[in-house]
Amino acid sequence: MESEHFSGWHLNDGASDQAIEKLKEQLSFSLPTDYLSFLREHDGGEGFLGQNYLMLWKAEELVTFNREYEVSEYAPGLFLFGSDGGGEAYAFDTRSSSMNVVRVPFIGMDLAYATPIANGFSQFLSVLTL
Repeated sequence: MESEHFSGWHLNDGASDQAIEKLKEQLSFSLPTDYLSFLREHDGGEGFLGQNYLMLWKAEELVTFNREYEVSEYAPGLFLFGSDGGGEAYAFDTRSSSMNVVRVPFIGMDLAYATPIANGFSQFLSVLTL
């Protein structure tokens, strides 16, 4: 991952191999390689990217948070991985192999309100930095 994106961030230590494997086993789809690399290196964190605040969740929190937010009921096909620290979540759209990143509101979560942000995790970080 490009470290200049994360200057001034609180970054966690990398996720353990066990945490990554457990996450993979719990999912019916494969997470993007660049996102898995980020988890291995940093396992989430938070801070500003440009003018945008971003919270990226830990590997061990992902499945729980998606279940607690009832994503499969309200926005099936999305997999949340973080938020703006307020009312918006960021998610991978698992309905296509490209795994585009979308923004979706926590309150009133619905696929109709999913706004495309980027064509992948690395591009997502670059877009938020602008």
